[in-house]
Amino acid sequence: LAVGDQQAISEADWQVLRATGIGHLIAISGLHVGMLAALGALIARRFWKCFPKLTLRVPGPILEAPMALAFALAYGLLAGMGVPTIRTVLMIAVVLLARLSRRAVSVSHGLALAAVSIMLFDPLAVLAAGFWLSFAGVAILLALTQPAAARPATWRELPRLQLILSLALLPLTVWLFGQGSLVGPLANLVAVPLVSFVVVPITVCASLLILPFPLIGGVLLDWASVLLMALWKLMQAMAALPAAQHYFAKAPIWAFALAMLGVAWALLPRGVPARGLGLCLLLPLLVPQQRRAVDGEFGVWMFDVGQGLSVLVKTRGHNLLYDAGPRYPSGYDLAETAVIPSLHALGVDHLDRLLISHGDGDHAGGTEAVHRAFPDAPIESGEPERLGVPATACRSGAHWQWDGVDFRILAAAEGASRGNDRSCVLAVSGRFGSLLLTGDLTTRADRSLIEQLPPLAQPRVLGVAHHGSRNATSEAFLDALRPRLGLVSAGFRNQFGHPHPELVERFRVRAIKLANTADRGYLHVDLGENPGLPEAGRELRSAWWRVR
Repeated sequence: LAVGDQQAISEADWQVLRATGIGHLIAISGLHVGMLAALGALIARRFWKCFPKLTLRVPGPILEAPMALAFALAYGLLAGMGVPTIRTVLMIAVVLLARLSRRAVSVSHGLALAAVSIMLFDPLAVLAAGFWLSFAGVAILLALTQPAAARPATWRELPRLQLILSLALLPLTVWLFGQGSLVGPLANLVAVPLVSFVVVPITVCASLLILPFPLIGGVLLDWASVLLMALWKLMQAMAALPAAQHYFAKAPIWAFALAMLGVAWALLPRGVPARGLGLCLLLPLLVPQQRRAVDGEFGVWMFDVGQGLSVLVKTRGHNLLYDAGPRYPSGYDLAETAVIPSLHALGVDHLDRLLISHGDGDHAGGTEAVHRAFPDAPIESGEPERLGVPATACRSGAHWQWDGVDFRILAAAEGASRGNDRSCVLAVSGRFGSLLLTGDLTTRADRSLIEQLPPLAQPRVLGVAHHGSRNATSEAFLDALRPRLGLVSAGFRNQFGHPHPELVERFRVRAIKLANTADRGYLHVDLGENPGLPEAGRELRSAWWRVR
């Protein structure tokens, strides 16, 4: 809270912050910087009140502005001058510079000037979710706050404004994050005043005093810690509630437009008839209509996780995730940033099985993140000892049926000691087609797999092994399987050259279509009554920054 260092905040702590919607308080927020600016202005005011004749030459507000700006800038520098902090300092600077130039600037005018200043300083700020949430929140508060003369007591106004702000920002929050905190309004009602007006001031004062007066600074930090831990226990209890955090399935653009219209309608002034009906326009956003597969049908989503693999198999009422995507040494986890959000966007609220082909990081790196998000899903793997979470070994020949779709595990090289040939192979067969996922199986092992192949419905879709490596998916295997489509999960311009030209040629001469996530984004195939070509994410949602 004093210097903006968040490295010691664990993933479990971040989950509590997300579930309660108070993450903006733990970061160096605009409110904190604004409070320091107000403190600077207050000190300047106390100074010129000691010398009242000074204001005969220079008005008091003109004396306060430089001190307020200096305090805001100093706190921003102390906090590391991250992009959110820079945005806040710029907003304060715009208002204070207008005051120094003795120009009458309304709050809405100042907000607009601040937005323009931020975009001039950092044009890419418009791509950040915080930019839109910050300005939208302030604009909504300005529109709803009554003039000072007519304003009720703050303790009455704060709960109402918090509830209205949460409702007004709901469509934007769902659009940007795909989730919302149902306990967020209540949590913020408790946390905002305690953190902003008690914990942060004590922490900042303690930080300034800790070097010259270690005893006083240490005591103040202890007080701040006691208050923050008391709040944290309450937040943990709220985050543990069953309905604390809700994920929303992906909705069409028209549903967001209706939701924005419904919010505007519901927030019209009192006296407008039927304001409550505006909330009905939020229903297409909160409960989007989704097509449910019939018995014997299933869908396949190969997520775009770069040089890794993660595939969702979804029947009418069950979900299986094959591999969890990579996690890099830097801590960047594709499961957290791509796989889990994609699952929620598809309306997946539970996993019936998590199957990790083998222990390599590009397949198993995101296992812990998926396990945290779906703790009840049983985990199986060809190398369970390498996962770091409770898991059982794949059993060759294990099979089950969900909603008229047959699932069978084939362990191609159970005698292999370690690595790619320990990959757990999954065969899925329904009424209208089938799928074979082969992990990183090499050509040395896939020949032994030919004899284990069960009867598979046509058309057959193959998850190409090892991202399209030259030493994967042999000619004999292709001739035995005779797939109609091959799906490759590879990184854009990856250093390995996957899929290898020799493999591409093997598919071409057999007239097997090949689709690659590196070129086309996520791949989706519906193996239903009318199976067709795969749906490709980049073709559906083109963007100007993508390299063609």
